[in-house]
Amino acid sequence: MKQFFLTGLLVVSTAHLLAQAKTDTLRLYTFHFQQTLVTQWHPDFQAKYSGVNSFVPHEPGATSITSTFYAGVRPLKNLELYINPELSGGKGLSRATGIAGFPNGETFRVGSSEPTIYLARAYGVYTLPLGHETEKSDDDLNNVAGERPLHYLRFIAGKYCLSDFFDLNAYSHDPRTQFLNWALVTNAAWDYPADVRGYTVAFTIQYRKNNWMLQAATSLEPKTANGPALNYDYGKSNGQLIELTHTHKIHEYEGNIRVMAFLNQAPMGNYLQAIKLDSVDVTATRHNGRTKYGFGINMDQKFTKDGGAFLKASWNDGRNETWAYTEIDQTISAGWLQNGRSWRRAQDNAGIAFVANGISKDHQRYLAAGGAGFMVGDGRLNYSPEMIAEIFYQLNITRLHIALSPDYQFVLHPAYNKDRGPVNILGLRTRVLF
Repeated sequence: MKQFFLTGLLVVSTAHLLAQAKTDTLRLYTFHFQQTLVTQWHPDFQAKYSGVNSFVPHEPGATSITSTFYAGVRPLKNLELYINPELSGGKGLSRATGIAGFPNGETFRVGSSEPTIYLARAYGVYTLPLGHETEKSDDDLNNVAGERPLHYLRFIAGKYCLSDFFDLNAYSHDPRTQFLNWALVTNAAWDYPADVRGYTVAFTIQYRKNNWMLQAATSLEPKTANGPALNYDYGKSNGQLIELTHTHKIHEYEGNIRVMAFLNQAPMGNYLQAIKLDSVDVTATRHNGRTKYGFGINMDQKFTKDGGAFLKASWNDGRNETWAYTEIDQTISAGWLQNGRSWRRAQDNAGIAFVANGISKDHQRYLAAGGAGFMVGDGRLNYSPEMIAEIFYQLNITRLHIALSPDYQFVLHPAYNKDRGPVNILGLRTRVLF
């Protein structure tokens, strides 16, 4: 733990100096830094049995850390380039397994807990204006301040996370500032293409006209399920995605409706074939040309000057193994985010959300027969949907650029199993941002 804090102190100091230098120059570039630490712990809970990927009934707490530099430049009027070196380390509870809607969205399923530096994002954005109307675009993470057209065609290419641009939500999308649970970060039945840390190489096209936006992306899949390396044999392994967004107002309050569809191709294993094997091992049935398809809807709506709600739902066919995100084939979630202005803490936020996750019949049969994926597998299964509730309060200390967020999550039927749990998870998130 000591080395996490020493590493964090070094990168925070460097970021603060660079951020100060930035204020004295023209805004032709952007530079930011964030560091997030998440510590979680749970009391013992009931478990009639445990398997290879079960959430552990008794264990010490776990801490994760991520530190990210966000650097961007606009070398030409309509061209922006971004690069994000990142450091991550630590671990999640139970090796980040045992709950499909895992309670820490900042945790990666990597073998070592030692802090590791890697290139998270490196991509370019070219915007072709199709009209003369513009709106102000403020300096932000991976966004150079300037004027943005209301009617445009945009091309995004390089290495990034698909959820940087797709399945956005004003109240439930960022585990560093909002809800921590994986099933609340994105529509969890979208098995979005990514390496083990959440990034892929992709090409995205966006078309926006006023309050409508249509976007599509094609991307690489990992070589193996939840693997660290991407598969560059694009013809045999790829992800396709399309999303339509409409922005509207109810009275004076803005909201968004997003509808997506996806199709992933990778050498996935098949659940029904795996059941026929003595080993009940889905990895032994992997074959090129397998697909997973699905749909999702995502809505956010501001209802008062200080608060808003969200609703998400998604589904995938669930015939073949989960390849990149988490073992959820159907999910629905809803919640509310409230600003603290009414209690004279306008810089604070509080949120409450509920999630119900499920899996396909084929997936249920596979787990009941003793199979396991990369996320769940108790050796047996007494099936019931996985139910999760989360509540948090974000206390912002603005002069120090620090936010402290106590967090509580209740998990009923972890990994879809009535014979285990419920689990009560307590956490504290600490974030520094420049």
